[in-house]
Amino acid sequence: MELILLAISAILVKNILLAQYLGHCPFQGVSKRMETAVGMGMAVIFTMTVASAITWIVSRSVLVPYGIEYLQTIAFILVIAALVQFVEIFMKKTLPALYQALGIFLPLITTNCAILGVALLNVRNDYGFVKMVIFSVSSAIGFALALVLFAGLRERFRTTRIPQPLQDTAIGLITAGLMSLAFLGFLGMA
Repeated sequence: MELILLAISAILVKNILLAQYLGHCPFQGVSKRMETAVGMGMAVIFTMTVASAITWIVSRSVLVPYGIEYLQTIAFILVIAALVQFVEIFMKKTLPALYQALGIFLPLITTNCAILGVALLNVRNDYGFVKMVIFSVSSAIGFALALVLFAGLRERFRTTRIPQPLQDTAIGLITAGLMSLAFLGFLGMA
């Protein structure tokens, strides 16, 4: 039951994107079309899960035993950068249309603070391996959920009359704020 609550909390209550506001760059940049949002969501789910697992292992087997926890951020960024390169090569070979659609935002997963944030939260909360995996996957699913919901809303903006001063980024930020408020409604579940 505790693991289910951890998963629901990471997806809805403490959504990494809408409640903790980590990973805003791809949220605004990739969410104009549903296809790119789904592709980015899948890439983030894979990268966040694998990066969290590897960084947890690096932290537990190298950094803590040798007393070099202060190198945590650098080590985690190196792991994330290597994984993003792998994802980029994989997508370029197998999904070239999605690779082209994501453009610059795919390499930006390397600097996506949500990936690094989840890895650091796993270490800070001292999760065991199973809890770490559940928290990481759930956080990534929450990120993808918010991204896809936002993309659906932004696709709707194309057919809706929006006043000139509110078009594009302005309405996007207002909508993101309203989505954050909506996700705060789940706070009572925690």
